[in-house]
Amino acid sequence: MARKCLAPVLTILLIGHAALSLAEPWSDRITVTVHGHGPDIVLIPGMTCSSAVWDATAAHLEDHFRLHLIQVDGFAGTQAMANAEGPVVQPTVDAIAAYIEANNLKSPKIIGHSLGGTMGMMLAIQHPEDASALMIVDSLPFTGILLRVDNAAAAAKKAAKMRKKTIKQSEKAYARDQKKFLRVLVNSPASRELVTGWAVNSDKSVVARATYDDLTTDLRPELHTIKVPVTILYAWDARSGYAQVVTDWFYQQNYAALPNKTLVRIDNSYHFIMLDQPEEFLKQVDKFLGSQ
Repeated sequence: MARKCLAPVLTILLIGHAALSLAEPWSDRITVTVHGHGPDIVLIPGMTCSSAVWDATAAHLEDHFRLHLIQVDGFAGTQAMANAEGPVVQPTVDAIAAYIEANNLKSPKIIGHSLGGTMGMMLAIQHPEDASALMIVDSLPFTGILLRVDNAAAAAKKAAKMRKKTIKQSEKAYARDQKKFLRVLVNSPASRELVTGWAVNSDKSVVARATYDDLTTDLRPELHTIKVPVTILYAWDARSGYAQVVTDWFYQQNYAALPNKTLVRIDNSYHFIMLDQPEEFLKQVDKFLGSQ
């Protein structure tokens, strides 16, 4: 997909707690904030999220790694820019790949949550040179399976209705739906309020189209092409209504074609593992980084 490209000039601005913000005029899909020094790690947040979802991770790692925190334009109160129309997910993956190339990142490690995990897999499939290892945080290779369908064509019919509803609904109705939805995604009340704020302040058209993209992207046929080590963290909580063994089986089945994988269940957590189980999450991140 064509992208607006200008000369790769970087404007580096010093901001709080020794972080750097890289102004990337060649990309109108993402904003990237950089923390620390050392080997490169790219962190991609999930649907509607601010890159601040990685703040605790950045604070934990920045003494030993250089962390590139991706912000998807249109999420969490940011300007939609080029994401204001058309597909969102593939162009954003293209922008992340362009960022990695323009900044000469040498096979960084990728950590992605939810939609960010999907983007991480897409990056590893489409640009294998751009990832030396991948951590996927509670994401599936085909999110559309949650609609009780087993192929992208069937998912598209339902996803198109969801997209149309979200775009047409009032801001009040959109905010109400986001608050209701996030009750089952974040367990911690303080974290839930934070994440809900990001969702409510996201551009609902960007969210609607990104959700459609996510639900209709089936990466299962291409998982076998990912040769780098992949760690998959997935959440389980007794209140989910699913037994541990059923949850284990579900993720094992969906990632069956992925050759070099480690599946790790995180108990007593909802979807936002880094917020619901922060100590265990950082422990698994350290293990992931130390094993490569």
